[in-house]
Amino acid sequence: MKITDLRTVEKVPMTMEGAKNAWKQVPLAKADGVPAYSLRVFTIEPGGHTPYHTHPFEHMNYIIGGEGALVDAAGKEQPVKKGDFALVLPDETHQYRNTSADAPLVMICLVPKDYE
Repeated sequence: MKITDLRTVEKVPMTMEGAKNAWKQVPLAKADGVPAYSLRVFTIEPGGHTPYHTHPFEHMNYIIGGEGALVDAAGKEQPVKKGDFALVLPDETHQYRNTSADAPLVMICLVPKDYE
């Protein structure tokens, strides 16, 4: 068993092309011996966003703070807020945007352990 305090996990800027004012933390991952999924936490500052991208695996998200939008391949924005769950299926083009003027959008993101 392992317990990790998120406040002790290094917060690094997202470096993928197209990311803006977005940070990533990885509190539980392959290095911790997870059998299937890595758990990541993203913090997106007001006006920021993740890259508009796709990948060959699903990820599941839980919004733990703030509000924003999940953008699909057609550019349609679906609102997300604290307490919402979201599923992005394999090969779905997507982006998370913070639509708030004054609070970060914070979400937990689960991905297969080899894609942390």
